[in-house]
Amino acid sequence: MMLTKCQFKKKPIVLRPTLQYIEFNYAIGCLLIMPKLKKSLLAIYLFFVGNYPVFGGEYHLEDDHKFENLITSDDLLTGIPFVSNLKLQEGDFYKLTDGKGKKHLGTRTFALDNPDNWMITFSKLKIVRLDEVRVFSWNEDLRAQQDYDLAYSRDAGKTFLPLANDVRAPKDGSSNLTRVPCKVDGVTDLRFTFRNPGDRENPQNTLHSSILEIDAIGTPSVPLTFAEAKKVGRENSVLLEKAETIEHQDILPHGLSPKPKLAEFATEIGPALRKTCLQCHGPDKQKGKFRIDTLDPDLLHGEDVAWWLEVQDVIGNGEMPPDDANEPLRDEDRARIVDWLASEIQVASQLRRSESGHSSFRRMTRYEYNYALQDLLALPNDFARDLPPETTSEDGFKNSSEMLQMTAMQFEQYREIARKALDLAAVEKSERKPIYFGVSMEELSRQHWFEQEQKLEKIRKAHQDHPIELKKQLERHTPNEKSVKERVHFWNRGDGRRIDSKWQRNSWRGKFSIPPRMDLPAVPESFTVVASLPARQKLTVDLWDVLPDTGLIRVRALATRSNPDNPSPPTLSLFFGHVVSNNSFASEKVGSDQEILSISGKPQFYEWTFPLSDIVRNPFRGVEELKGPNPAEYLRFLNTSSNKERIILHYVEVTAPFYEEWPPASHRKIFPPETDGSESITDARKIILSFMEKAWRRPVSTEEVDRKLVIFTKLRNAKISFKNAIIETLATVLSSSNFLYLAQSDKREEGNPMENPKDFGLATRLAIFLWSSLPDDELLDLAGRGELDDSKTLVTQAKRMLADPRAERLIRHFVRQWLGMDLLDYLEVDAKAYPKFDPNLKKSMSEEPIAFFREVLGANRSILDFLHSDYAMINERLANHYGIPNVYGTKLRKVSMEPAHNRGGLLSQAGLLAMNSDGKDSHPLKRGIWLLERLLNDPPPPPPPAVPEIDLADPEILKLSLKERMEDHRNDPACRSCHAKIDPWGIAFENFDATGAWRSEIGKEPVDASSLLYNKQELNGMDGLKRFLLENRQDQFTRSLTHKMSAYALGRPLTFADRVQVNKVAGELRAAGDGLADLIFLIVKSDLFRKL
Repeated sequence: MMLTKCQFKKKPIVLRPTLQYIEFNYAIGCLLIMPKLKKSLLAIYLFFVGNYPVFGGEYHLEDDHKFENLITSDDLLTGIPFVSNLKLQEGDFYKLTDGKGKKHLGTRTFALDNPDNWMITFSKLKIVRLDEVRVFSWNEDLRAQQDYDLAYSRDAGKTFLPLANDVRAPKDGSSNLTRVPCKVDGVTDLRFTFRNPGDRENPQNTLHSSILEIDAIGTPSVPLTFAEAKKVGRENSVLLEKAETIEHQDILPHGLSPKPKLAEFATEIGPALRKTCLQCHGPDKQKGKFRIDTLDPDLLHGEDVAWWLEVQDVIGNGEMPPDDANEPLRDEDRARIVDWLASEIQVASQLRRSESGHSSFRRMTRYEYNYALQDLLALPNDFARDLPPETTSEDGFKNSSEMLQMTAMQFEQYREIARKALDLAAVEKSERKPIYFGVSMEELSRQHWFEQEQKLEKIRKAHQDHPIELKKQLERHTPNEKSVKERVHFWNRGDGRRIDSKWQRNSWRGKFSIPPRMDLPAVPESFTVVASLPARQKLTVDLWDVLPDTGLIRVRALATRSNPDNPSPPTLSLFFGHVVSNNSFASEKVGSDQEILSISGKPQFYEWTFPLSDIVRNPFRGVEELKGPNPAEYLRFLNTSSNKERIILHYVEVTAPFYEEWPPASHRKIFPPETDGSESITDARKIILSFMEKAWRRPVSTEEVDRKLVIFTKLRNAKISFKNAIIETLATVLSSSNFLYLAQSDKREEGNPMENPKDFGLATRLAIFLWSSLPDDELLDLAGRGELDDSKTLVTQAKRMLADPRAERLIRHFVRQWLGMDLLDYLEVDAKAYPKFDPNLKKSMSEEPIAFFREVLGANRSILDFLHSDYAMINERLANHYGIPNVYGTKLRKVSMEPAHNRGGLLSQAGLLAMNSDGKDSHPLKRGIWLLERLLNDPPPPPPPAVPEIDLADPEILKLSLKERMEDHRNDPACRSCHAKIDPWGIAFENFDATGAWRSEIGKEPVDASSLLYNKQELNGMDGLKRFLLENRQDQFTRSLTHKMSAYALGRPLTFADRVQVNKVAGELRAAGDGLADLIFLIVKSDLFRKL
């Protein structure tokens, strides 16, 4: 291991281990380097050493060996931290080699001039068989020499056994190598005790040797496979071990106030903490602005619970105390502290929950409001698009009660939205008759062929007496088949002719359009003329100025692909647009891309349905004639294939407004069949009562209905039609706080007919959680019978609801909020640095985490798959980005991963990596914070004021790698406490660039993704990070995901009072096998969810 230290701002020691053993001493040449000649003579010296053998005393190497050749880069100490009893400082000899010919900008390190023994210890080794230890030293002082004892441990440093004593390179000189051969199995620690040799061979020497490199050679332990790491992590799970003790029973003694265990703290816990922690967290030093000796040990009534939670986390996770602490924490003391804290926290949490209730009183979010209206009215419109966005809570969620209140102005906006929504839902008989377009390519191209033939006929007449010129002109004006095939064109498959499709923006294209019809035209049985769309080419179909303002429009395209042998099918996108003038036009994509799978001779219809009121329309429609400004609108079909395969379009059918049945479901949601057409006050009461109970999610009183009937009667007396009077009345229902707010109560209020208020509250809570919407009839019926507040019933309903398509809302919104994916929406990637990054890739990136969650939930897979899995949910575009072959198509599907793919789980998904970059390069700080906040629920503290920035104008800083800059930044006292916790996690992601693509080099330098956590635990790249999390942080991740899912389910921030319930659910989840669906079932039947 090479000991190097960056000359810039005294960076911490970085050890680069190498190999190991054979007793062999070698002293080679000595060189007295004058200060002014150092740099120039260094190269000469290395050349001399590298090409000519130099012998000292009785020791020598073979003639062709060089000093630096014995320094290896694959020894068993590489990346292993060491502890030194003496302070190390920089030397002033620059650019030492690492044995591979590569030069470092740092300097070597050595102990201070100190008569004490210099002891360094390497811990947490995993050496199956140790064969040799090598120590390299280098010093300008000719008196320097090695003199040390070597010991090893097999029990993690509890006991050390001697391996070699009095290992010396007695000859003074600038270079020394000693080699200690051995045969030792199961080594966990190595300890070197270097003596100051002043009182031994060379009395004049008062300096310790400068140790350039220490190498250990042998057989390393094979890293655990991911499956083995999962198994080890599960075996070490405290949650699993204690799951049986966290039972449903009340842990508080009945009729008695619980007492804190202060005596146990005074005799056992406090002394152990003070002995280990006081040095860094006591009266003389307060790292992290924290003192262990002033914390109130009364967790039940004291004010320091938040600090005790932090103590539990860092001690339980092994983060504290650090390995280099003067007083290490014994395993038995660590277990005793963790057990005492767990017990006190559990009692304190239960006590506070019993003393104070919780409220999730809040309005609906934008998306919940939208889905509620869609389900209530059976309409697909986006009703919330004009509402302001929600603010994200500290937990990362947009449905948190602390963020969702409402102003008087917002109430008025909601009423206007409700009125428009009801207008769209209720239809008149006059709206039943739709407009149709039936567009065959033969009809659409007829004018093109006609104009082309007219042009050629004029040429024939003009040059009929000049055959040579005639031939020349005909060839000139006849479309070239090769060039036409590269553009969108019409193809007559009967005679083989092809002609360009014409569409101009500057005038109405009526002569190239097919007029609308009042009846649905029959689809032709065969098609001689078709349209051919090469990749990235488009075909436009005019819709005239006849489409209604509202309602659904259905577009169907009869199409085939051109090359069925291509494994990657082409995709067809649809755009709706209009042209107002030469300089004013608009179009927007509607619906999803369609994979064209049908083959020649067997065309199939591909369909898009969308609301006309949700898209940008031509402002001049119905006002101007079909000329400029142009009121017409159009459809545009675009071949969005990533390959060069063409799409063959045969026929286009358009229906607007489109109804699958009459009257539509939206109308029947308001006017049931038994009341439709009736205008009696009795029917009005039935309509209002039924609608109110569905909208307000509970039984309503007679008085509440009567108040709405008063409004209805006033409207009817004002000569308002029955339909419009109902709509206006129902608009007040939808703008009421009873609809807009999610107020849940276990108590029956006076005058309210609800006999089971708790059940109705549960029905709403369950529907909002799993569907982001209103409870359906089955939930309300169970609530009305008082049968919903039952564990088995809740789980049965949750299973039913997760099987419903509406559960996609939970998947999409929870994943996006949990992972903070709004960052990806606003990501701007540097086009020069990443020219292949495109919107299709970004879209696939944003869908991958959602598809992955859907797969884990649908199969009830382990939540640990989020940390690592042997599969990924990818499509062709993502597979190309990941370098994974033989994945085709736009749909994301489950694909098995090999280790060489470097994917699997959430941590290596491109979208999550890219959104935590700056668009030009990776950003370890962002990635580290994201991991801590989102996956481990352990957010770092906010940065202190006046944080110094890295000075990129400094040429010395520019020479440093990103990792070295971060290390230097951590050396600033104002930054150390936070960055020591954040940076190691982020550095582990460094093999992924700003777009989440894998890289092994940055520029010409290999990627260094190794780092050391605050407790000196090594993280070696992404694989090392995943193994560490699986082996050591399963419980933390389980608690974190349980916390996040529970906060989302309840719509409020969780507090300390909820901790015992969260731990209970997390423990039960571990015992049940960690299934994601099981987590949801455990939450919905928990006291946390059922009891306010």
